[in-house]
Amino acid sequence: MDMSPTREPSRTVILQVLPALGGGGVERGTVEMAQAITEAGGLALVASEGGRHAKAVEAVGGRNVLLPLATKNPFGIWRNAARLEALIRAEGVSLVHARSRAPAWSAWLATRRTGVPFVTTYHGAYGEGLPGKRLYNSVMARGERVIAISHFIANLVLRRHHVDPKHIRVIHRGVDPAVFDPDAVAGERVRRLAEAWHLPEGRPLVMLPGRLTRWKGQEVLIQALARMARRDAVGVLVGAEQGRTRYARDLMALAARLGVEVRLVGDCDDMPAALLLADAVVSASTKPEAFGRVVIEAQAMGRAVIASDHGGAVETVEHGATGWRVPPADADALALALDHVLAMTPERREALGARARDSVCANYTVGRMQDATLEVYREVLSAHPVSAR
Repeated sequence: MDMSPTREPSRTVILQVLPALGGGGVERGTVEMAQAITEAGGLALVASEGGRHAKAVEAVGGRNVLLPLATKNPFGIWRNAARLEALIRAEGVSLVHARSRAPAWSAWLATRRTGVPFVTTYHGAYGEGLPGKRLYNSVMARGERVIAISHFIANLVLRRHHVDPKHIRVIHRGVDPAVFDPDAVAGERVRRLAEAWHLPEGRPLVMLPGRLTRWKGQEVLIQALARMARRDAVGVLVGAEQGRTRYARDLMALAARLGVEVRLVGDCDDMPAALLLADAVVSASTKPEAFGRVVIEAQAMGRAVIASDHGGAVETVEHGATGWRVPPADADALALALDHVLAMTPERREALGARARDSVCANYTVGRMQDATLEVYREVLSAHPVSAR
């Protein structure tokens, strides 16, 4: 598939901009699109401060450009606009795709100077608690097309920024069903994690994947474990501390005080194997998730999922069919749901897991996300006459 507009024989160059290439969902999506652009015949450039996913960009055929795009300093943003303008002209960039606010302001200024199309992905339900934050956030709604990662986010963009609905495209995030496939995970991978995490045998495991921060709901899960009728469940908290050592200590102290067993296992680089260890996977976020990739990863692995009933989970979890939704921050409701899941027969749980995986494979794959985003690029490029930059 040629990424170039039909009237333009030269290679299409797509520049994605973000602060850095760490380990989050935005960064993974950037790599996934770099792969799709390359496979479609285009040149994928990624401008950022670098990071752990920089090698992944190169591995899929993209090219990294190191720029200090993480700065939020107004002068730094202005300087970065000039740097991006120079990059756009030097590389003959066809379209700029911004994925984060500070670099998006630089990219927006650069595209206004060069006439290059500007596309954004609105990745989060950005806070507005401080003066000027809505204006700061608004750059993510200034793309010629605004990609919203869920209908929840699309509605938020419409409500806050009054964007013309015809400029919004809902493109859900996705997983690779070949990687997140229970049949593709060797038993040794699962056993290795169980041993490394010192997990007890013969007891149900309730897993909450997510970085250690209060709004991810680790405290809610621990409280729910203490209120369950079944008292032998073990909580497994998978996620990086990111410097929040005090919060980690508070979680373990809460578990000890309530008399529940919890393992705080840190980050994990083999989530398919980790999810297979779980009898139930919980997304207990107290604030709405913009999408919630954890949910679809667990569903793709055929796990029973319980998620907070707000944000993106409303779209990915069909209550009682592909998982369960409970009121946010309601430990009693979560405890009841966990008791229900753990009381199910293996056959019923397996049937629900199969339905959940089918739903993910039909609606929430990386391939679908890539194809839909490429189509946005084509749509925008087709509306722009080619000119010397």
